This record gives sequence, structure tokens and C-alpha cells, in this order.
Amino acid sequence: MQKYFRYIMFAIVNIAGQQFKVKQNDELFVNRLGGNAGDKVEFSDILMVSQDGDITVGNNAKKVQAEIIDHLKGDKVIVFKKKRRKGYQKKNGYRASLTKIKINEIA
Repeated sequence: MQKYFRYIMFAIVNIAGQQFKVKQNDELFVNRLGGNAGDKVEFSDILMVSQDGDITVGNNAKKVQAEIIDHLKGDKVIVFKKKRRKGYQKKNGYRASLTKIKINEIA
């Protein structure tokens, strides 16, 4: 019995210092990018591309085009430090600034 696989084109991209596996029409949260909602952005730091089962490593003049959907803040993260029997307690927290983007095309 023969199995049929449907290969979906994807790429491993370096966006704002982090690596993401992206496909067309994906929506993902990345570290805050410059620009306003609705702006188009282009990422040229491509680490790997898989197209129809063929894998290409390195940047071979490929680009990933995306659109900024929204700027928002992530969930609150609480940092709590304590040293037992010393009376030392420190509570701190922050919310990461994120950008939601939609991948339009891997060209």
C-alpha cells in the first residue's frame, strides 16, 4: 500500500534573534518589531527552506514576507527571589512586548 504525503513548504527564519519555523498564512508572536499595524516586513535571514521534500540549507536569495497585525504585551511573569532564614525577599515582574505577524509569502 502506497502512502501519499503532502509536502508543505516551510522555512526556518531568524526573526529578532529567535528562530521560527514558518509556513504561509501562519500567525505568530515575535519580539517587538518596529513599524505600525498593517505594515509589511521582510525577513532575509533564512536558515533552511523545505519545498516539495527538497531541503535547502542556507540563504539562497529567499525572502519571507510578512505583515504586522498588532503590537501587544505578553502574560505577566513574576520573578520571586528569597534567601531562607535571612529575611531577604524580592518580588519583581514584567510583561514582554510582542508583535503579532502573519506570514504572507515565502519567495
